[in-house]
Amino acid sequence: MSIQDDHSRFKDIIKGRIKENFKKHIVNEEMIGKREKEFVKIPIPRIKIPKFMYGPKESGGVGQGDAKDGEPVSGKPGDGSRAGEAGSESADHAIEVEVSIDELAEMLGEELELPRIEPKSGAKINSKKHNYSGISTEGPQSLRHFKRTYKQAITREIISGNYVSGKTFAIPIKKDQRYRSQKIIKEPQARAVVIYMMDVSGSMGQEQKDIVRLESFWINAWLKKNYKGLETRFIIHDSKAKEVDEETFFKVSEAGGTLISAAYQKAYEIIQADYAADQWNTYLFHFSDGDNWSSDDTKLCLKIIEEKFIQRINLFCYGQVESKYGSGQFIKDLEAQCKHEEKIIRSQIKNKEDIPNSIKKFLGKGR
Repeated sequence: MSIQDDHSRFKDIIKGRIKENFKKHIVNEEMIGKREKEFVKIPIPRIKIPKFMYGPKESGGVGQGDAKDGEPVSGKPGDGSRAGEAGSESADHAIEVEVSIDELAEMLGEELELPRIEPKSGAKINSKKHNYSGISTEGPQSLRHFKRTYKQAITREIISGNYVSGKTFAIPIKKDQRYRSQKIIKEPQARAVVIYMMDVSGSMGQEQKDIVRLESFWINAWLKKNYKGLETRFIIHDSKAKEVDEETFFKVSEAGGTLISAAYQKAYEIIQADYAADQWNTYLFHFSDGDNWSSDDTKLCLKIIEEKFIQRINLFCYGQVESKYGSGQFIKDLEAQCKHEEKIIRSQIKNKEDIPNSIKKFLGKGR
C-alpha cells in the first residue's frame, strides 16, 4: 500500500469521526470562529495509528511460559491488569483538523438528506475558463510540448525519405516546435444571490444572533456547493433597515423598535437594482423574534411578499428565533396569510439544537 493510499484512508477515518458527531458540529459556533478562507478547523478525538510494540529482550517469545492451553492469564505485575498510579504527563485529548467548507456542505447534505438544487431555467450565464489544451507553432519554451515536437520531427523525416526505423535520430528544427496554447472554454454557470435579513432590535439578544449566525453559515455553505460564484447581501434592521457587510452582520449590536417592512423594502430595492428575475436565482432569509411594531406594518410586509417577492424569487424563508422579550406574533400572521404559497417557508427556532431541523425545513425541497 502506498503513502497516498494511507493518507486517503486517514482522511476517510477523519471524515467518519466528523460525521459521527456532525449535528454537534453544526451548533458549535467556536468551529466557525476557526474559519480560514475556505477551510474550517474542527476538533476531533486524537486518532492513534496502530503499530507494533517490541518487548524487552530475553523476555520470552509468543506463547512461552508455564501456563497450559486454555488457562486464564493471571494478573501479574506489569501485565496491565492492575490500575496504574497517577502520572505527571498530560493525556492525549483532541486534535484540530482542517476540513474544506465544500466537504462540510457535502456532509451537511448527507446528514440532513438535502436534495440537489435545480436552478430555474434562464438564470444561467456562460463563464470563461482558460485551458491549455490547444497546440500552437509559437510560444515560450516553458510551454513547449515535447511529444508533439518530436512527433513532428519524425513526420518530417519520413516525408523527406530520410527516416530509417531504429537507425535515424529525428532532431527537431525550428519549424517542428509545438507549444501548448490557451483555449477559452465557455461553461454554463447558474447565478444565485442570497439576501440575509436580521432583526437587531432591542428584543434580539446575543443568543438569538448566534443562532442566526450559525444557521446562515450552514445555509451559505450548502448554496455555495450548488452554485459557483454565489453572491451574498446582508441587511440589518430595527425600525430602519440598512445594508451592511458580512462581518458587521454577525457582530453588530443595536437596539430600538421593530419595523420588519423596512428590511423587506430594502431587499426589494437590491433585487430590483441588481438581480433581474430571468437571470438570477434569488433566495431571501429573514430572521427575527417575531415582534413587529404594529399590525399595520405586518400587513405591509405581507403585501410586499405577495406582490413583489413571489414572482421574482426562488424561496423566501422566515426563521423565528425564540426570545423572552418578543411577542412571536409575526410567524402566526405569515402562516395565516401565506400557508398555501410553496415559495414561503417558516421555521421556529427555539435554540441551537433546532438549527439542523430548521435548515432541512428551508432547503429540504431543493428549490
